[in-house]
Amino acid sequence: MAAITLGGNAIHTNGDLPKVGEAAPDFELVNTDLSVSKLSDYKGSRVVLNIFPSIDTGVCAASVRQFNKEASNLSNTKVLCVSRDLPFAQARFCGAEGLENVVNHSDFRDGKFGKDYGLEIVDGPMKGLHSRAVVVVDQEGVVTYAEQVPEIAQEPNYTEAIKTLA
Repeated sequence: MAAITLGGNAIHTNGDLPKVGEAAPDFELVNTDLSVSKLSDYKGSRVVLNIFPSIDTGVCAASVRQFNKEASNLSNTKVLCVSRDLPFAQARFCGAEGLENVVNHSDFRDGKFGKDYGLEIVDGPMKGLHSRAVVVVDQEGVVTYAEQVPEIAQEPNYTEAIKTLA
């Protein structure tokens, strides 16, 4: 269980992120067209999982914008933005912002991704949403970077995450 904060107040997740060197758990997430994607669909590509509570908050939106910018310079890399938002909200945001270098995936149906990755918030006002985290996975599905952002109102460490892809 990770101890994180929201506005300085302690909250917790249901577990811990997968560790560097471990196989990333496969998942089924819903795309903006309501089809389903799995991590295994991206085998052969590096994957950045930009995970956050909701696209409709300032810090979450900033992370999607920043990773969209970074993705344009990354070869053989897919940036997946994952939240429990409805796929329609994710599509609306990226469409309005003109963001085309990230792929949105929703965990709205059952939250299994959040549970399996140990980042479901289990108490406090955001209970049931995902904590802010970044997980980088190599072409073989092995975790090469994992960051549980300690304060939900903080942005992730983009530099460290991208550095693992160099």
